[in-house]
Amino acid sequence: MDSAFNVYKGLQKPLIFKGMKGNYIYYSFAAMMGGMVACIAVTLLVNFLAGGITLIVGVFGGIVIIALLQKGGLYKKDKKECIYIFKNLFING
Repeated sequence: MDSAFNVYKGLQKPLIFKGMKGNYIYYSFAAMMGGMVACIAVTLLVNFLAGGITLIVGVFGGIVIIALLQKGGLYKKDKKECIYIFKNLFING
């Protein structure tokens, strides 16, 4: 009685959208929204040209920085090369 199930193999992989993976999708969305809010604020306070420049620098600058951070890896792991010595680990006292 051998039963076989078709399992979708992509369930254990991180979500990918337009080249961004995992949490970096949310970070890029936050960068875009932050750039748009900054653009609106600068447009109302200064002028339309300064708002447009703020939009371009804010959105594309944020996306570029996040893309560079993503190259470091999806999960931040500290690799410490040292030796841990545990004394009296199993001694009741």
